[in-house]
Amino acid sequence: MWARSVLGIVSLALVFHDALAFKEQDFKTCSQSGFCRRGRALSQRAQEAKSAWQSPYSVDPSTVSVATDKAVVQAGVKSSLYPEVNFGLEVRIQEDGAVRVRMDEVGGLRKRYDEAASWALISEPSISKNVKWVAGKKDLRATYGPNEVVVSYAPLQVTLYKNGKEQVVINGKGLLHMEHFRKKAEPAAAVEATPAAEGQEQTVIEAPENPRAWFEGADEDALWEETFNSWTDSKPKGPESLSVDITFPHHPVVYGIPQHATRLALPSTAGENPTFTDPYRLYNADVFEYLASSPVSLYGSIPLMHAHSEDSTVAVFDLVASETWIDVSHSTDRSTETHWISESGILDVFILPGPTPDDVFAQYAKLTGTPPMPALFGLGYHQCRWNYVSSEDVRTVQKRFDEENIPMDVLWLDIEYSVDHEYFMWNEKMFPDPVEMINDVAATGRKMVVIVDPHLKRDNNYPAFTAAQELGILVKPKSGEGEYEGWCWPGSSSWVDFFNPNAWDWWKSLFKPYQLEGGKWSWTKSTEDVHIWNDMNEPSVFNGPEITMPKDNVHYDGWEHRDVHNINGMLYSNATWQALAVRSDPPKRPFVLTRSFFAGSQRFGAMWTGDNLGTWEHMEVGVKMVLSNSIAGLSFAGSDVGGFFGNPEPEMLVRWYQVGAFAPFFRAHAHIDTKRREPYLLPSPYKEMVTDSLRLRYTLLPVWYTAFRETSVTGKPILRPQYTVFPKDRKGWEMDDQYYIGGSGLLVKPVTQKDVREAEVYLGEDEVYYGYFTGETYRGAVKGRTVSVPAALDQIPLLVRGGSVVPTRERPRRASGLMKYDPFTLKVALSKDEGARGELYLDDGETFGHQRGEYVWREFTAVKSGKKGLRVSSRDLGSARPAEAVEGASPALTSYDRENKYARTLEERDVRVEKVVVVGVKAKPKSVKLEEGGKELEWEWTPGVGSKEKKGGRAGVLVIKDPGVKITQDWDIVIL
Repeated sequence: MWARSVLGIVSLALVFHDALAFKEQDFKTCSQSGFCRRGRALSQRAQEAKSAWQSPYSVDPSTVSVATDKAVVQAGVKSSLYPEVNFGLEVRIQEDGAVRVRMDEVGGLRKRYDEAASWALISEPSISKNVKWVAGKKDLRATYGPNEVVVSYAPLQVTLYKNGKEQVVINGKGLLHMEHFRKKAEPAAAVEATPAAEGQEQTVIEAPENPRAWFEGADEDALWEETFNSWTDSKPKGPESLSVDITFPHHPVVYGIPQHATRLALPSTAGENPTFTDPYRLYNADVFEYLASSPVSLYGSIPLMHAHSEDSTVAVFDLVASETWIDVSHSTDRSTETHWISESGILDVFILPGPTPDDVFAQYAKLTGTPPMPALFGLGYHQCRWNYVSSEDVRTVQKRFDEENIPMDVLWLDIEYSVDHEYFMWNEKMFPDPVEMINDVAATGRKMVVIVDPHLKRDNNYPAFTAAQELGILVKPKSGEGEYEGWCWPGSSSWVDFFNPNAWDWWKSLFKPYQLEGGKWSWTKSTEDVHIWNDMNEPSVFNGPEITMPKDNVHYDGWEHRDVHNINGMLYSNATWQALAVRSDPPKRPFVLTRSFFAGSQRFGAMWTGDNLGTWEHMEVGVKMVLSNSIAGLSFAGSDVGGFFGNPEPEMLVRWYQVGAFAPFFRAHAHIDTKRREPYLLPSPYKEMVTDSLRLRYTLLPVWYTAFRETSVTGKPILRPQYTVFPKDRKGWEMDDQYYIGGSGLLVKPVTQKDVREAEVYLGEDEVYYGYFTGETYRGAVKGRTVSVPAALDQIPLLVRGGSVVPTRERPRRASGLMKYDPFTLKVALSKDEGARGELYLDDGETFGHQRGEYVWREFTAVKSGKKGLRVSSRDLGSARPAEAVEGASPALTSYDRENKYARTLEERDVRVEKVVVVGVKAKPKSVKLEEGGKELEWEWTPGVGSKEKKGGRAGVLVIKDPGVKITQDWDIVIL
């Protein structure tokens, strides 16, 4: 939600924005950030010095220590600037080939923050026992497969090679600089010049020359204190920033480092003619009405960057939790140079060697985890606004959806449900019967999501605040004593410090929907059908610097907020996810939406792109932002349909629902100041168009759920941009307006511009594609081809890749839970080689039974049978690949019981395939039979072109009606 920096807050819910524009004066640029200025100035000096520049950091060869039983090397590092300061370097090669480079100050005045890994990583990565380091006179080397890692001594440099070609170079430009802890120097006493004797010249006493000026600059710049607008950062530890350059000498395109409103392929910020003049900033912030093209930091930060070329994809993961600025430049059209400047923390960089996009996804997932299988309702449509004002309002909205036969899974409540914005505490005047209201929603197969923000109103009658105060788990001010007090929606507020381990069990207890032993307070006016929205968790502080918490605030163990800022939001959603997971017995899958995030947040639910505007530009950039999050591991993502601010015209709203229907997280949301815009309020024909998009989403839920299974196991994104599917095709490297849905073969290009009625879709291969709704054929080419696809306002440019089998459920229902025993339709899209393959994954969509083997995982294939025949088959994948089936099983599944509890339920409910549609059949079949028993099936053929023909036109379509086969069984249909 938007925030205002005001102190006189009476009723923030009623305060409207006084300017509909991004307030750039509220947020720093690099030139207003002391450590970023120092980092960029360092880079400028290096550029001016050209080849004369050399890094002052070097490895002391006498300190090199190579482990004998694992691929770890350690060494001391010295800086010629400060020879009295010691640094320690450690380089590890992990079992999957990733390289971890760590450097920290040793024996310094203070300890640098080194706990980011304990929050972001799922476990300490396993180190290879097979790779061996070899120490030479000038460097250390380790070779494995096509890769070689070289640690050069003087100057210090770490390089990853593949087949002798540089892939990633750390400190190749000599910008590494770890500002060591130091004592603040007392101002030098003034020295008066000695008067000259008569007839002699006066002696001029000059200040001694700074021998480090060539590297650090001649003047100190904001080392000990810094002011921005009216706030002063006391910087009690002094300077501690970290600068490092990371170069990709043979990779011209980079992606990632979300969250920014910009293109998927990151535009340049430095060098010749940069797109942006400021670096990309990673500093979680409450930025309302953000610009649609900008490097400004937004709500979340994932310090992961992919670099791509025809030969390989690599990535770097810079595991630091403090504010970070990243410059991107290209000295040639085949290389990328980046410069990372962080305010605090140690150097902890992972080099992910790829060499394919899928390899990078797997390597990153092995570090930070994968998204869990979501509750099925979470993939349905979510209806939200700030605010549904009463329990009767909620009931009316639900009733209207049902009257218009519009599907919807979740109704949301924003902050006005709570009295005085004291979360958990219902406004009893407007919501007199919360449990009954929730149960009324649940009776229709739906759920509710209720907002719980991290700020607690400082009210001695508010049980959440008083309990946190008594436990001593609130964030402290810079003095380290008492409780930090800031302003947010309730007025005077404090914040729970989730770095304090005592906060976690207490937070979990709050969500119990029953009375706790000992009289402790919990949310008894709730049920297990309520899930949670964590907003404002950057954290947003209305009267704080940059609308967030002062950097010199103190967290558990004495760490400053500056050290942990970007992790803060993840801990909040992590704690909430765990609280929901344990509130029931047996546990049920939580749904938690977070605005702020970090690396690893994918393990704890969904995110959205924040307070967007109802404009075509924001609709368009929202697609790019979701793609960027997807490749950075956070696939469960979406943007507010319709835009949070503004009143979109009907055409825009129709197009936005089409965009939302093809995002993993699909929610409409609106500001309190906007007109009501629930789908049923639209006039015809727009209402029908939006309803069609919603129904299409529900028809394709099997596709989405199956895609989530894959990402939960492999880390591959659900939305897959062109470069990840066709990594060697240069034409697709910068495409971010079309994408594939998992491995389903569906290719969508949402329309995000006004008055567009035809879409240009790029096909990156020599394969046939089919219009999903029309069966029209579109032919690709070896070197790629752009085709025109109709995109009338009621049409979504959606193609099916030849060679795919798409499972759908075609019966309209009002919520996903009512579809769980519906039959399936299989859409078989034949390739030019007249084959096809697809998958379907099913489980109960609610519990964690899938981790015990309670699921169904099927493979569908179409292969040639004889000279002109075709065989369509269903086979069990659970038995063939049990270890790959699901995430989170402990111990890992080694076998599969085809008669498991869930599979038996589907058998008993006769869940079947009610239709098979084969697209691309050129000739009318003579016979369509079920192989077992030889039963002739009912079918219908519509003439058209075949899959392997080169001409266009409508494809020939064979529709097999009710073949009488169950979804859980093996079967074969033979077409002759």
